[in-house]
Amino acid sequence: MSVFFYAVPVLIIAGVLLVAVKVVRRSLELRSAWSSGLTAEGHCLRAYTTTSGGSGDSSVTTTQHHVYEFTTRDGRTVRFDEDNGRPTTVAGDVVTVHYTAAHPEKATAHAPSPVKAAAATVALLAFCGVLVAFCVGFMITYHEVFAGDSFFGGM
Repeated sequence: MSVFFYAVPVLIIAGVLLVAVKVVRRSLELRSAWSSGLTAEGHCLRAYTTTSGGSGDSSVTTTQHHVYEFTTRDGRTVRFDEDNGRPTTVAGDVVTVHYTAAHPEKATAHAPSPVKAAAATVALLAFCGVLVAFCVGFMITYHEVFAGDSFFGGM
């Protein structure tokens, strides 16, 4: 039964680390797109929302998505989906798309805001660090207080 008190925190840590990797990866993609200097006129093809939560007493989270299409300098047509765009952007609107030549599918229609993006990334990574520290602290406390000398508590 003591394995449960180690396995669950380890699974939480693994999930938090995956989220942290995803956050850092997207932050680097945005930074690359903004600093590449490549822009194109893009068109919003579709705007839609997704919701999550709402079961029981939990709150509902709504995320707005946009599907954009643009043509790169070498003539390729690229379509991409981006979340948390401007709420006033609707289908048919023209937007400026920032992209890299190597990976135009990882483009963004967000206006360049490296300081804001860096602050958001740091805040999310700090939150992930707090969760990991809590889980590690929980496992250490459980081991010291309840499990004694045996790693698996006498299994």
